[in-house]
Amino acid sequence: MTAVLRLERVTRVHGSGATEVTALHEVGFAAYAGELVAVMGPSGSGKSTLLTLAGGLDTPTSGVVRVEGTDLAALGQKGRAAMRRTSVGYVFQDFNLIPALTAVENVALPRELDGAGSRSARKDALAALEEVGIADLARRFPDEMSGGQQQRIAIARAIVGERRLILADEPTGALDSETGEDILRLIRSRCDAGAAGVLVTHEARHAAWADRVVFLRDGVVVDESGADGADVLLERSR
Repeated sequence: MTAVLRLERVTRVHGSGATEVTALHEVGFAAYAGELVAVMGPSGSGKSTLLTLAGGLDTPTSGVVRVEGTDLAALGQKGRAAMRRTSVGYVFQDFNLIPALTAVENVALPRELDGAGSRSARKDALAALEEVGIADLARRFPDEMSGGQQQRIAIARAIVGERRLILADEPTGALDSETGEDILRLIRSRCDAGAAGVLVTHEARHAAWADRVVFLRDGVVVDESGADGADVLLERSR
């Protein structure tokens, strides 16, 4: 299998002196084409930091983050932004929707910024909204929707177009159980079609959708197992 995402001895330190915090320490991690990896661990273990580095939203203090073999730090800020628009789909915990844009405009934006025509971008956006079950809300603005509906817009934006890597930070947090399962099934299907996926979750039942579970504690990978070991790993964290 080809490693779509690879972290090589990655360390991320925030602050300095008395306020210094090591969010990740020499972490090695990979996600392969066709694979969904769940990342679990207690609060403050470094899960979200791993995702922000993988998505090029932050750079490591030391070590290398590669997406499809490319060192993200070497791309520069503009290059990383371009990669996120074309290859990396990111589902944020707080949605990060643009209030002044409708649902379909929020989803189409990455495609338009990458040079797609507005008609083509809108068609792709409507298809993504259909996949997450809210195509009928395409013309509504985020503040006219519930938290769960906004989360589905964020997920549609993450999967629109051809995404080789999907990063999801607690993507079902604002959704009811049935809708949450539908979203996990959708992410799983994208991975089965050839994308690599990384799912941050604290729920063992959500981790069961993954091929592997990686467990973080205090910024270090402390264990790894198949998805059927998620309950065991979660129990060890308590």
